[in-house]
Amino acid sequence: MIQMIRISDGKATFCRRYIKTYKYMMERDLGYPIIPSFLSSFNGVMASLARVAVTAARVVAGEFTPVVNGYGTSNISVAVIAGKLYALGESDLPYEIKVTADGDLVTLGRCDFGGGGVAAGEEFLGMTAHPKVDPGTGEAFAFRYHVAAPHLTFFRIDSEGRKQADVAIRAVKTATVVHDFAVTENYAVFNEGQMVITPAEILRGRRPVRVDGGKIPRIGVIEKYARDESGMWWVDAPGVNISHAVNAWEEDGGDTVVMVVTNYTTVEMVFDRLDMGQTTLEEIRINTKTKKIRRRPLSDRVLDLAVINPAFVGKKNRYVYAPIIETPMKIVGLVKVDISLSSDDSVVGTRMYEPGCTGGEPFFVANNPAGNEDDGFLITYVYDEISQESTFLVMDAKSPNLEIVAAVKIPSRVPNGIHGFFVNEDCLSKM
Repeated sequence: MIQMIRISDGKATFCRRYIKTYKYMMERDLGYPIIPSFLSSFNGVMASLARVAVTAARVVAGEFTPVVNGYGTSNISVAVIAGKLYALGESDLPYEIKVTADGDLVTLGRCDFGGGGVAAGEEFLGMTAHPKVDPGTGEAFAFRYHVAAPHLTFFRIDSEGRKQADVAIRAVKTATVVHDFAVTENYAVFNEGQMVITPAEILRGRRPVRVDGGKIPRIGVIEKYARDESGMWWVDAPGVNISHAVNAWEEDGGDTVVMVVTNYTTVEMVFDRLDMGQTTLEEIRINTKTKKIRRRPLSDRVLDLAVINPAFVGKKNRYVYAPIIETPMKIVGLVKVDISLSSDDSVVGTRMYEPGCTGGEPFFVANNPAGNEDDGFLITYVYDEISQESTFLVMDAKSPNLEIVAAVKIPSRVPNGIHGFFVNEDCLSKM
């Protein structure tokens, strides 16, 4: 489901719609779920085996066709790729969506960007929910991870919306959950962490996704326009299990790649107690000559879902805006972090929400594209658990206390979403 507020001609229009994925439409018509969840559907040997058997029987009987039509929910994030708006979820291909003139939101359909999918003999069944769009070229760089080899595949979509050839990364030997990655002017950077997929666990009555505590995480660097993985190199990175890559860029003439990420400090808890999977903001510097890394904490607070001014994607930036997360997984405020400072706590601004209020991921909207990096606004939804009301907040990204400059009450509750996105009116009019 997507919650959307459209502000135009001095008026705000609110809309909430389900993304009409194949999974949603199938289960809506049947009246019950038919596709098991990797996180919650496998508890106990007999129950797990029964779910697998029933699901397999439905596929064989033709009741539903997940291989051809997908099985995802497209409810993680939203992105503009080649001038079109898409809802994304990493277990499926993107679904194109459209905002109508009257402020409604409609699903146009599943998109493979000309990749062909199964019909063309290509296993293009899913795509990251975090593609990186180059502001200069309009290209979108993306990847997918898979249970079967190759477990990681890198690709790009050109500015016309055409998918280019896959680059299979066969150096990843085990099926690994890779949620996000980073892209710079010349490189793409991946983290192979400890969160793995082991289908055989289902036969033991356990979920197929787990944390392999004995696996050593590593970071891989590949040229952005590589045709194969032959030039890719890896460096061990103990303790690095990246949740989200906030930004990355190059320094020293390309000899250093700098990443700003949120990293799991309690990765062992991620699947057993998701609310205990704490993340912190840190800087990782990768020397492309010595193949060594250096890490620096940017704050000791629990932070995730951080954002920057999108004009600086892939370029050196100074400011990061990150939600403050308290157990159990509630966003209770925002911080502004100045990563140019040498301090281990580089927070220079804070906005705490009122007691009982929780927010979603913010998004940065520039006030003047030619202005300073922090000249803009932070927008997000906040829900008041006491009054049971939701509000759309606009904050001044430049002020030290992230001052609230506008607030719009929403007519119904807006559940805390996973990610946020902003599209200006000019971009919408061209879709």
